[in-house]
Amino acid sequence: MPKGQPSVVPQDGLTTRQRRNRPLLMVHTGEMKGKSTAAFGMALRGWNQGWNIGVFQFVKSAKWKVGEEEAFKALGSLHEATGQGGPVEWHKMGEGWSWSRKAGTEEDHAADALEGWREIQRRIAAETHDLYVLDEFTYPMKWGWVDVDEVVETLQNRPGHQYVVITGRNADQRLLDAADLVTEMTKVKHPMDSGQKGQRGIEW
Repeated sequence: MPKGQPSVVPQDGLTTRQRRNRPLLMVHTGEMKGKSTAAFGMALRGWNQGWNIGVFQFVKSAKWKVGEEEAFKALGSLHEATGQGGPVEWHKMGEGWSWSRKAGTEEDHAADALEGWREIQRRIAAETHDLYVLDEFTYPMKWGWVDVDEVVETLQNRPGHQYVVITGRNADQRLLDAADLVTEMTKVKHPMDSGQKGQRGIEW
């Protein structure tokens, strides 16, 4: 897309404006860090446009305090107080299945993940949010806790003007095929390669 101009103009019967404003399904995948960070950056832009933002974290521990959560909660409060930006909801879907020492069986976690997805389906049907950030949602699909074909069908047939961005490694090819935008984070170099752990303000 040199200078922001598309290289192809499809014969789809849409006007330039209609095509430009078509809501997108986006996927951030790959081995490198930055997938969630990029999605939250999109959410920040959406908030500035007055969009209703819904964030649903599928793998992070419920006790894990991420900086973006606190920032978006503050932005949500700012909207409530002044009308600036848009409303924000932030949900942790379950108990944090990426941490092996968490209580509960795999069946419990699978049930929690499925119920989390069911709630998102209800919200999509009701056109609750303008932008959905489904953070680390590729993992419940990879583990078989949520049916990939059902996810793809729901997202492809979502009503209204709803954007969705999904993050996580090992995104299923069916999801990638359905997406309008796919970004793969590829590692070139990482501080952990030299034994350095995550840092406050960078990782959380």
